[in-house]
Amino acid sequence: MKGVVTLDLGYSYRQDRSVASLIGDRLPATLLLTGTAFAISLALGTLLGGLAAGRAGRLSDTAITAGALLFYATPLFWVALMSQIVFSLKLGLLPNVGYETIGANLSGASRAADIAHHLVLPALTLGLFFSAIYARMMRSAMLETAGADFVRTAFAKGLAPGAVTRRHVARNAILPVVTLAGLQAGQIVGGAILTETVFAWPGIGRLMFEALAQRDYQVLLGVFFVSSAMVVLFNLLTDLVYRVVDPRIEVGT
Repeated sequence: MKGVVTLDLGYSYRQDRSVASLIGDRLPATLLLTGTAFAISLALGTLLGGLAAGRAGRLSDTAITAGALLFYATPLFWVALMSQIVFSLKLGLLPNVGYETIGANLSGASRAADIAHHLVLPALTLGLFFSAIYARMMRSAMLETAGADFVRTAFAKGLAPGAVTRRHVARNAILPVVTLAGLQAGQIVGGAILTETVFAWPGIGRLMFEALAQRDYQVLLGVFFVSSAMVVLFNLLTDLVYRVVDPRIEVGT
């Protein structure tokens, strides 16, 4: 417990380095990947869910719902492998593995663009799975909210349908999506283990996989501790975001 409080997570004798330094080197890559994937999933999921709810019963609604079910049911590692085959090996549009081009010695904006180029495939692969969940929830929440009394009152006052959808329906329907997103923001690190392994992304997910294969239990315990702390942190941030999304909730002093 004293080591945990002082962030002394032990020593990896296999890699001859402290666990804290190993995680510190890998954590920025994981935060970049999971943060980008989380932003993609939340934006894409709420957008597609809103479109599906606005066109309920039409062909576009069926297509969005079927696509969400497909990506939700498909194993994450299979989507990662197929994206590598299609977009990297067949089309040659994106790099299939790595964090940046080895030996390029880039710096500044050129290095940032190179990292972003390598980030596209793993971030989309990880984000599509969670966007399917948010799309389904956003659609059901908007359809439920659309039948509420305050929505009918807004229409009776003569407000335009677009304004009612944006200000009343979508704003209230997004609350359960924010709740679920906050709970899954920390869990997205678990999905990053498979994604980082397939794409050789140098994050803590791949570090965890390597430590498991090498029986490096000190590193495993350190990664578990950091992942648990991230879950707690994201849950706290979700409570704070609630204050912005729903002004009716006040932050207690």
